[in-house]
Amino acid sequence: MPTASNPRLEGRDLAAWKGMLRVHRELIGALGAGLERDYDLSLGEYEVLLNLADAPPDGLRMSEIAAELVVSRSGLTRLVDRLADRGFVTRARCPSDARGYFAQITAAGAERFAAARGAHLAEVRRRFHSQLDAGELDSLARIWDRLLAPAVAKSPK
Repeated sequence: MPTASNPRLEGRDLAAWKGMLRVHRELIGALGAGLERDYDLSLGEYEVLLNLADAPPDGLRMSEIAAELVVSRSGLTRLVDRLADRGFVTRARCPSDARGYFAQITAAGAERFAAARGAHLAEVRRRFHSQLDAGELDSLARIWDRLLAPAVAKSPK
């Protein structure tokens, strides 16, 4: 167990932390590679389209999308700019806040997302869900909620 005099992770603590990092890297890498190869979308672009596909008709504020993704605001701007250049999203100024922007999915973006979604989710199920039983999935869901609770409590509304 790490202490003030021994800040290193060891044993079970190290194995759990390194395991989470390795699993994350491998899953994200494999899922992203499949989307790139088969649908010419990065995982980040797919996630933007996912958020916009489920959004109200007016779209979402860029800040709302950034809150859902693990990406900086500048990183999100670059993602949305790439998607806009390809005709998959549009951006418009927020009428109530001249500094803000809304992003909306286009018909071409919705079509590309719909084409990718089924195969992507099948790969998520194959690489993640099918490797665990129902109890393990329930445990993981509780663990993720517990680990994220302090971050959610601190996040600005």
